[in-house]
Amino acid sequence: MHCINRRDAVLRDGVFLTLTGEKSMNNRIRNSVIVVVAMVACAAGYYVWKMSQPAPPLPSPQVVQPQPATPIPEAAPAKNYPIESPPPAATPLPALDASDKVVGDELAKLLGRKSLPRFLYPNRIIRRFVATIDNLPRRHAPVRMWPVKPVSGTFAVTDSSTGLVIDLANSFRYARYIDVLKAADVPGLVDFYVRFFPLFQQAYQELGYPQGNFNNRLIEAMDDLLDAPEVSGPVGLVQPKVLYAFADPALEARSAGQKIMIRIGSRNSVQAKVVLRAIRSEVMRRVSGK
Repeated sequence: MHCINRRDAVLRDGVFLTLTGEKSMNNRIRNSVIVVVAMVACAAGYYVWKMSQPAPPLPSPQVVQPQPATPIPEAAPAKNYPIESPPPAATPLPALDASDKVVGDELAKLLGRKSLPRFLYPNRIIRRFVATIDNLPRRHAPVRMWPVKPVSGTFAVTDSSTGLVIDLANSFRYARYIDVLKAADVPGLVDFYVRFFPLFQQAYQELGYPQGNFNNRLIEAMDDLLDAPEVSGPVGLVQPKVLYAFADPALEARSAGQKIMIRIGSRNSVQAKVVLRAIRSEVMRRVSGK
């Protein structure tokens, strides 16, 4: 078994892509950074998205005997998690388009002033988080609005006796982000989220969900991440053409967020889920009407 660096891989639009050269990898890879920072900074909805499919052809007319009508079951009500109204603030919230400095300062207090500039892009902070969280449960997560800077290091693929696999050493590249996640003040982050929720909600509605509730989507995204399978052992890859993909079709069919959780490695995924469950529990404690 040996490590090959002739091609690097990057997660883009929810799939593994092959890029030649280490420079391309370093410039484009985001991977688990999105999961870690999005969960931390957003203190982690329910808009059901489906790909449109063509209507099936109409069947040929047939003469059938009338049958007793079968009652149609009622659709299950959509889950709704309205966040509690934040307490009156001494200082009014800034406008969304002018919120970066205030939001950045608050996050720096929670995450550390040295850590924040290393991981987070300083512009359009709330809009980036909202767009990322909205996309994580989907099959594809476009990179143009991801909120964090590239993870360092080179992605390595190992050529094993059973085929190509993600090298296990890749998990060490995410250690800094997992450390930030584990050190997070969960109640403080949820306080931040509740205080700035009107801005998160505005950004979400401007994405194209005028009647949507961002907290619903947040809960849905967290649940999707928690449902990611914990893969023991090396993760197999295939390269049918230029692109890498998971060798297991069931893994390849997973959401963009779940693929990230698989990619960061089993140990990192387990640790991230511990904090993610704590964040979800604290967010649910702030849901009004409970």
